[in-house]
Amino acid sequence: MDLASGIAAFESKQFSRAVGLLAPLAQQGQVEAQYRMAIMAQNGLGMLPNPLIAYSYMKNAAKAGLGLAQHGLAFMYMEGECTDKNPAKAIEWFKKAADQGLVGSLTTLAMMYEQGHGVEQDLEEAKRLYKLAGFDER
Repeated sequence: MDLASGIAAFESKQFSRAVGLLAPLAQQGQVEAQYRMAIMAQNGLGMLPNPLIAYSYMKNAAKAGLGLAQHGLAFMYMEGECTDKNPAKAIEWFKKAADQGLVGSLTTLAMMYEQGHGVEQDLEEAKRLYKLAGFDER
């Protein structure tokens, strides 16, 4: 019940309420709560920005297999936000999220292969990933 209420508060942008409902669940290891707490801590929504908490919760939720958290963690590594910039780890986590069918992760991976960002440039792999993401020709 608290999880559903916390998610509803998050979705309706009642972030202070969401923090109150989701923080205890996140501390208990509830993956959906951890993911949303990471977003709020990263962006200072309903709480002061806290990069350490954001990274910790995002990584825990990603390791638990939540695709959106895997995508979020990959972006943290790609941008050097809440953690050190690490394109190789970004690729690793984007691949995990892409394996779950996240189109944004497939597209970002394709761009990274196309530009040789974090990986050796591979235009064929970029083309394959763009196609998987639903883009016809690029």
